[in-house]
Amino acid sequence: MKIFLHIFFIILLGLVTFFGLGPVLMADGAMQERFWTAAIVIILYLVITVCYRKALKWTSKK
Repeated sequence: MKIFLHIFFIILLGLVTFFGLGPVLMADGAMQERFWTAAIVIILYLVITVCYRKALKWTSKK
């Protein structure tokens, strides 16, 4: 069960990195657009990390 949990979150973080940081680094838009995209990506990283830690605690209790 833990292996599937790790794999799921690794894939999720990889997708956020690929689709989130790509537009931040290679955006043709204004600096404000890059800033908001970077802020959303950081918030997504934080949410995913919190969910990952809670899922690990939940699975270790069983």
